Amino acid sequence: MFLQRTIRQKAKVEGVGLHTGQRSQLTFCPAPEGTGIYFVRRDLQGSPAISTQADRVTATTLATTLGGDAFSVATVEHCLSTLAALRIDNLFIELDGPEIPIGDGSAACFLEAILEAGLAEQNEPRRYAYITQPIFQGDQEKHAYVIPYNGLRISCTIEFPHPCIGHQTYTVDVTEMSFAREIARARTFGFLKDVELLRSRGLARGGSLLNAVVLDHSEILNPEGLRWENEFVRHKVLDALGDLVTLGMPLMGHVVLHRAGHDVMNRLVRKILDSPDRYRHIELGADLPAETTSRIYD
Repeated sequence: MFLQRTIRQKAKVEGVGLHTGQRSQLTFCPAPEGTGIYFVRRDLQGSPAISTQADRVTATTLATTLGGDAFSVATVEHCLSTLAALRIDNLFIELDGPEIPIGDGSAACFLEAILEAGLAEQNEPRRYAYITQPIFQGDQEKHAYVIPYNGLRISCTIEFPHPCIGHQTYTVDVTEMSFAREIARARTFGFLKDVELLRSRGLARGGSLLNAVVLDHSEILNPEGLRWENEFVRHKVLDALGDLVTLGMPLMGHVVLHRAGHDVMNRLVRKILDSPDRYRHIELGADLPAETTSRIYD
């Protein structure tokens, strides 16, 4: 049986926020089984906390933001993608500012910090949302859907009218190994022509060639180039994996994305939650044959 997980000890990540430009420190803290994942704003009076549930998503423009009654936590997706891949169910994430550190624009800093802290299995079983019928959200131009699958698979297609991107498609079965090897180091990206507009709107104030892949009209400006030829679509998979955490339970299904950003992902998650007749709760090892579960996660 797959048990719930937390971490063995605290782990810290420090850095600048991509959009606010403010420096902040994030601390991962162990939490008891059955807790879920919460962000805690230690810089605010009373240290208010907010869950990572879909109904707490208040903004999806260029990043996913969770909002409380009088505070928010922005750009949570890279951090949350790591928790999804490592099967972490219970965690307090303490923060001393309004935005998660961006690191190098990928999830690498979060992965490294958590692996160094170590993973700890707990006493309660994990309960999965096992998709039994297709669930679709979107339109012909941009959409996302999930279909039955014994595991978690993400297929993503992106299209950008830029010679360095164009049409890219990527599929991955998400495991701890595949995330570390194929997804975690894929960086966020943006276009030089959009920088001034974004900054006038209070966004991208912390962005630089150190934490994003930046493109002008014809080429990549980062002197080191890309980490993979299709780094762009890999990063979109990373984002989607983080947004799936707002489901509030691990997902078993094949998620298919076509030009789908944070907004479409949030709507898909909400539609899954509104479609209880199209998934069922299972505990791996109890509801599926042992040979199936070993095939999923080996």
